[in-house]
Amino acid sequence: MYAIVEMAGQQFKVAKDQKVYVHRLQTEEGKKVTFDKVLLLDDAGDVTVGAPVIEGAAVEAKVIKHLKGDKVIVFKKKRRKGYRVKNGHRQSLTEIVVESILAKGAKKATSTKAKAEKPTTEVKKTTEAKKAKETKVEAPKKEASKKTEDLSAKTVAELKEMAKAKGISGISSMKKAELIEALSK
Repeated sequence: MYAIVEMAGQQFKVAKDQKVYVHRLQTEEGKKVTFDKVLLLDDAGDVTVGAPVIEGAAVEAKVIKHLKGDKVIVFKKKRRKGYRVKNGHRQSLTEIVVESILAKGAKKATSTKAKAEKPTTEVKKTTEAKKAKETKVEAPKKEASKKTEDLSAKTVAELKEMAKAKGISGISSMKKAELIEALSK
């Protein structure tokens, strides 16, 4: 089992009992750290990809020690100008050991998606009910002047849908006023 996790601003592929050197963490040596930004989980070929992270999944690790990385020499020079600068840098690192990978989120992610689909169907039902009420309100009105006033309050997209429903052709190039005239006939 392995996971791809975001730790201290970088992404690492980690497995159980693996040593990892990350940017300095603000945790004392010997303490446990939990990383919850798990981007991908692989459990014996069963791959779960997060969008962007897997909810409920986590990687638990123990801080072993804080140290500095190897020295990197930065040397700058511009020829014939007398410009020479030499700098050194040692990155502050933390050594951690991955103790466990928790894959609770793989099951929760599917149930969350199922819950997310239910409200969308409810929203569709409410919009359909609103459209049905609108058609009921418009149907009893028979006067052309009132119908024109109602049509002028609608958007061009709504007018085009109404024209399609009545079977009026050439609506793609019509303007709002032309659509109102065609629908009022």
